Amino acid sequence: MARRFYFNWSQIVQKLFAAQTFNDWNKIELGKNRLQKGNFADPNNIDSQDRKVMNQIFILSHLPPQCEIETPKVLRQLALSHRYLAELKGTAKTIPNEIILINTLTLQEAKDSSEIENIITTQDELYKENILINTHNPASKEVYNYAQGLIMGFQIVRKEKLLLNKHILAIQEVLLQNNAGFRSQMGTKLVNNAGEIVYIPPQTKDEILTLMTNLEKFINDADFSDLDPLTKMAIIHYQFESIHPFYDGNGRTGRIINILYLVLQGLLDIPILYLSRYITQNKSQYYQVLQGVRDSNDWEALVLYFLKGIEETAAETIVLINNIRNLVQKYKEEIRQKLPKIYSQDLINNLFKNPYTKIDFLQNDLQVSYLTARKYLELLAENGFLDKIQIGKSNFYINQPLINILMDQTKPL
Repeated sequence: MARRFYFNWSQIVQKLFAAQTFNDWNKIELGKNRLQKGNFADPNNIDSQDRKVMNQIFILSHLPPQCEIETPKVLRQLALSHRYLAELKGTAKTIPNEIILINTLTLQEAKDSSEIENIITTQDELYKENILINTHNPASKEVYNYAQGLIMGFQIVRKEKLLLNKHILAIQEVLLQNNAGFRSQMGTKLVNNAGEIVYIPPQTKDEILTLMTNLEKFINDADFSDLDPLTKMAIIHYQFESIHPFYDGNGRTGRIINILYLVLQGLLDIPILYLSRYITQNKSQYYQVLQGVRDSNDWEALVLYFLKGIEETAAETIVLINNIRNLVQKYKEEIRQKLPKIYSQDLINNLFKNPYTKIDFLQNDLQVSYLTARKYLELLAENGFLDKIQIGKSNFYINQPLINILMDQTKPL
């Protein structure tokens, strides 16, 4: 089916300006002549010259999309994705202390999501940064900020039952550690590895605000669209990434919105399904399906990509949570047997809510003296439950079996 485009000529000029062709009136006239009918006859037979023009002047439409999206293929995949998501929601409840999952899985998501943007850190540096050990690695700090932004967003959604633009701005501020807000200057463009322009997002602040207001309504108003929530999650992600409202951090913010939307819709109680590893493993396809909507209105491929990601990631996370639960149970039984005088549920929670712990943490969690907390951790290390390391003048205690599970998420114990 032919793809129709509806253009505002002032927006086209803005796009070409961003592409640094504002003074190349030949290109502007070329674009105007090719688009004056508002139609390319067949998106599958567009020549390279037309394609370059389209990439520079595509105008993002408001939501909801005015076409059929939930095709038979999508509906079949929706059933599978919902089944695995419901099983994940139930599995998460088998670990009574939700902080264990929130803390550990959020750090993993922060690491995987940041890797998509080529922000690379090690597991060790990430866990150290999370307990405020300065790793002198800027990437570790950025990943830590991502985790903090995600947790803050979850707290907002749980309390407010909404995900508004002001909340997205607050998350972005934590993520980037600045308050630059939505873009207000023209010139933003997305390029591929060869330096070629593949997409120019909306350029003016007014256009960005209008589109973000429309997206906010799509996210929060159930009557605005009767599409399935998982279908809407894929659409929300596409729209946010296409608006590209920030100067930096759009991809990471968009992936935070994914999980917060699932919580907002009640499909999960806590933010534990993270698609970043799936996106990393299928990165080329990720960019293809985003561009496919812009080029040929291929919503089906986009939605199927995300639905398959939900299915696969939910299945992997179920295995991961079961492994964590089994390890928690193993520690409970063995500490009760070997160290019955120090055993408590609060002790177990401390050992699992962060792979790295220290005396101060245990002292605060158990409300015991510094000397008692140190004694407990020393006993746990002597009996093989924790690995003790020294960093500077401080001792830290590592739950290495938990780290091993988090690093190899898909293998059942």
